[in-house]
Formats: sequence, structure tokens, C-alpha cells
Amino acid sequence: MKLGVVMDPIDSINFKKDSSLTILLEAQNRGHKLLYMEPQSLFLREDGPYALTQSVVVKDDQNGWYELSEKNETPLSKLDMIIMRQDPPFDQNYVYNTYVLEEAERKGVIVVNKPSSLRNCNEKVFVTQFPQCCTHFLVTSQNVLLKQFIEEHVDTVIKPLDGMGGSSIFRVRKTDPNINVILETITQHSLTKVMIQKYIPEIIEGDKRILMIDGEPMEASIARVPPEGDFRGNLAVGATAIAKSLSSRDIWICNQVAPKLKEFGLILVGLDVIGEYLTEINVTSPTCFREYKNLCDIDVASSFMDSLEEMLAT
Repeated sequence: MKLGVVMDPIDSINFKKDSSLTILLEAQNRGHKLLYMEPQSLFLREDGPYALTQSVVVKDDQNGWYELSEKNETPLSKLDMIIMRQDPPFDQNYVYNTYVLEEAERKGVIVVNKPSSLRNCNEKVFVTQFPQCCTHFLVTSQNVLLKQFIEEHVDTVIKPLDGMGGSSIFRVRKTDPNINVILETITQHSLTKVMIQKYIPEIIEGDKRILMIDGEPMEASIARVPPEGDFRGNLAVGATAIAKSLSSRDIWICNQVAPKLKEFGLILVGLDVIGEYLTEINVTSPTCFREYKNLCDIDVASSFMDSLEEMLAT
């Protein structure tokens, strides 16, 4: 197939960890023609959606993992499929890109994940559709409500709705003398909505990433154990990745979420589970492909490409 991949600049990825590169390598090994495009290269004309694309050849070599052709103006309708792998933040430019990709869908191109669902399924707020899987939470911009939540639950975690990689996440306790400053900063004085959750002590055992493809979980999770002195289980802030088998509760959570994923056309997602609780559903650019391969010998990229090829065949 002719496969387009929208991703952040390939020259600045982390070779040892980047999941988009593993997808490109697997697709290339299967003989698919790859067209690389950066998010800002997408555009619309009266006759349809376009992008400035470059043919890409990828290599599993940390000293040089890609070769790009010159840029060409390409109608997206000429592609069979597009994989959207732009990283957050999910800002207005991200939204605009989903509009362009939605036009490609109307031209008959398969887009993964579905553009409208990327807009509708915020990675933090999406979990609120599954309250039976979650700890106590609140989404609000009002500092008075946040203070009430902290008063009730004593130990909490506050996070922005558009972040990634553990950035701008605060652990706030009832006795914290800086509560007002933290809340004013993260909500921009009660103008910006945030999510607050009851702190889950099992974070010390790791924030489990469970990758799911077409509603089916991989047969293990990658637990990201926070570094000493931190509570964030994000590899980007120094967490250590370890393999864990799926618990019965993990499988139950996956089964609770799976029907919605299928309904919304979310083919590749990453669930974040701490202890017994679902905390996030990553839909934009789920990671940990490398960790699954290295720690569990599970080839997520191969399973993902199997799913995409099956979609194209039907």
C-alpha cells in the first residue's frame, strides 16, 4: 500500500525509544511505500486535502535512521492509508490537522486513528466515560472546587488536559502550604480546566502502559516505575520500564473500554493503569513499542501492521 505517516520531525526522535520509527520499519519490511509528512505540511485546497510529503527510507541504525527525498505536493487522496502520529500538546493546530485528515477520509483514505475521535477523546477526559474503572476525579477550572476535592481526598494529583510525558503534573496534599499558588498557576486563575485525581499509592509499583490494537490488549503491560523522589511514572522524566503480566483487573478494564474504542475507530491506544485504576487513555501517539519488544518479546508494530493490512483488505 501507499502509506502516509504524519509525525513530528524524524531527525529529532529518540532512536532507542521512538514507536513511530518501529512502525515505519515494520511497514517498510512488508514492502509498503512510505510517505513522511510533518504536521505543519498538511493543507486544504478547494479540490481537497494535500501535504508536502517526502518518500522515506528507514534503517534500524542509531547513527542514521532515515533518508528523505525532496518534498513534493501530494493529494492525500492518492494514499491508501494515513497514520496520525503527531505528539501532544493537543492544541488548536492539532485540531486543524484533524480537519484536513477528515477531508482525506471523505476521499476514501483510511486514517488511523480516526480524526474525529482524536478530537473527541481527550486523553485525560476520555477516562471519565468509564467511571467504574477510575479512582475519584474532578474536571474543572474552579479553584474552589479543586480545594474542596483536596480537602476531601487529602492526597491528590493535578494535571493539565493537553500535556504529555508527565509535564506540569503536581501532587498536592491537604497540608501543602502552596496550594493556592499551584492552583492559580495550573488553572490560570480559574480560566483553564484541569483534572484532579485522588493519589494512588500503588504508583510506586509503576504506571502500567497497556497497548491495545483494535480493542485487543497486548499480553503484558509495561510498568513505568518512578525515579526516586518523584511520583510520575513517565519514561520522559526518568521512570524505569519493567514488564508485568496482566492482572484480572487489567483485563477487566480493557474489556470495559474495548467496545468504545471500536465504536470510535481508535485502532491503536495505550491505557495507563495505576494499581486498580484507569488513569488515562492515550490515543494520539501511544508509545512503548520498543519496551514491549525488548522486555516482553512482543512485537507490537507487527500486530499493528497486521491490523492495518486487514482493514485495507476489507
